[in-house]
Amino acid sequence: MKDPLANPETGADALLLALSRAGVSYLFANAGTDFPPLIEGLAKLPAESIPTPVTVPHETAAMGMAHGYWLVTGRMQAVMVHVNVGLANAVMGVINAASDDVPVMVLSGRTPLTETGRVGGRITPIQYGQEMFDQTSLVRDAVKFDYEIRYPEQGDSVTTRAAAIALSDPPGPVYLSLPREPLCEALPDGYAPAPATAPARAGAPHGADLDTLVEWIDRAELPLVVCQRGDPAGRLSEALSRAAARLGLAVSEPFVVRNVLAGGDPALLGYGPPPMERADLVIVLDSGVPWIARGTPPAPGAKVVHIGPDPLFGRMPVRGYRSDLTIAADPVLVLGALAARAEPAPDRRKQIEDLASETRAKALAAATPPEPGEVASPAWLSACLSDIMDEDAVVFSELGLLPGAMTLKGPNRFFGNPHSGGLGWGVPAALGAQLADRDRLVIAAVGDGSYMFANPVVCHQVAEALDLPILIVVKNNGGWNAVRRAVRGAYPEGAAMKRNEVPLTSLAPLPDFTAVARASRAHAERIEHGADIPDALARAVRIIRDERRHVLLDVAVAATETF
Repeated sequence: MKDPLANPETGADALLLALSRAGVSYLFANAGTDFPPLIEGLAKLPAESIPTPVTVPHETAAMGMAHGYWLVTGRMQAVMVHVNVGLANAVMGVINAASDDVPVMVLSGRTPLTETGRVGGRITPIQYGQEMFDQTSLVRDAVKFDYEIRYPEQGDSVTTRAAAIALSDPPGPVYLSLPREPLCEALPDGYAPAPATAPARAGAPHGADLDTLVEWIDRAELPLVVCQRGDPAGRLSEALSRAAARLGLAVSEPFVVRNVLAGGDPALLGYGPPPMERADLVIVLDSGVPWIARGTPPAPGAKVVHIGPDPLFGRMPVRGYRSDLTIAADPVLVLGALAARAEPAPDRRKQIEDLASETRAKALAAATPPEPGEVASPAWLSACLSDIMDEDAVVFSELGLLPGAMTLKGPNRFFGNPHSGGLGWGVPAALGAQLADRDRLVIAAVGDGSYMFANPVVCHQVAEALDLPILIVVKNNGGWNAVRRAVRGAYPEGAAMKRNEVPLTSLAPLPDFTAVARASRAHAERIEHGADIPDALARAVRIIRDERRHVLLDVAVAATETF
């Protein structure tokens, strides 16, 4: 059957059409000499039949934009980079996506395979210098699937397969290597688009496992659910809130990467270390790092249950958490079954609600206003940002905010940096989220070092070029505070902590971040005193709403021992 959307002629045409059929709306790209067949396809094929190309002048930003777009929509996007050198720049973003279970279709060119005799063969010196024996090795350890296409029709069939694998539970990035020759070559006579391939979904729990868990919940005095990421549609949030209310479950979100429950949910104990010493049943929902083993693990007599599409996190080499019951299933289906079968526990629910209320009040009280002339604390900055967030606003926090000092109005309002820790993610992810919804208030709250890692010149250029009026808040404490805290934790009385300045932690002299932002016509301010933050944020929101410009606030913040 002829493709009703367009008439593909080459492998590149087939690939672009296959991306669109897989639900890809945008192709974030940093182009190179490997792109001509794709650029030709983008120019000649109907715009409504192919992804919209977006020029992103650095691969870190391109990967972050695809990441952020998925977090707020649940729709996978594509990133294409320039052969091995572009792929090398993209690797950190691929690692972040893999850690966060975010599907991204990662594409890169490959040095032409041939020297003469074929369309697409080598024409420049760099096409010799860029060749590797195994270019895919740069990302193979972080992707679910990889392949180098060999024939033009595989631009369609392999792309369709890769998309289905990327979107299957648990989702994650995939990679296709694209030599120029098969992209340039004509499709064979009789070519037809590949048949659709549906992604695989995690299923329901095994009946015997569910029976065991129901029994343990009914007998528990303090059943504690640990979670740290939800789904873009909010299915897990709805199921967990309902189950927690009916069954009397406490919920803790330590090391949160995307918040599951609304901040005011009666079951939520907050975002700090869970009260493991009190829990006699710990239910881990799709959480790679539910606690730190050398910190406060579950009590010896407590039962521990891990639930998720990959509850043992098989791609994580070392992860030694105890598990008395392991359930490979969709957590939403498990929670729904529990709510239907376990006995209601109103007394336990009241006890947990009282504990949650006390914990929440204590966290909010820590956000005290600074004295006149003082810089802000991280808690005060977090509370001030929370105050400007309406029902739909989202924030991407990269070492920037304390969620416990905020009142999050729903699930998926707070996105923390992936546990892989690839810095430079926050601002690009916010750009991707703003592209997905241009009317939503989107905030990137990042540390000063994280801002520099984000290739800020590129991010500001993209924000201006695409009219993406995000708010960037730089938490400026003048150095790598996380590194300084790590040194103190390892050597509290060591030589480094006795120095006036801990080696390798200072970022002095810092650039003028406001000047960087103004180079792309952003509104930018430096905020020296914590008391000035509320007014500055109000101005920022007005400019975003009225002028549709992006805004940067460079905020002086105290370096603390906790964040």
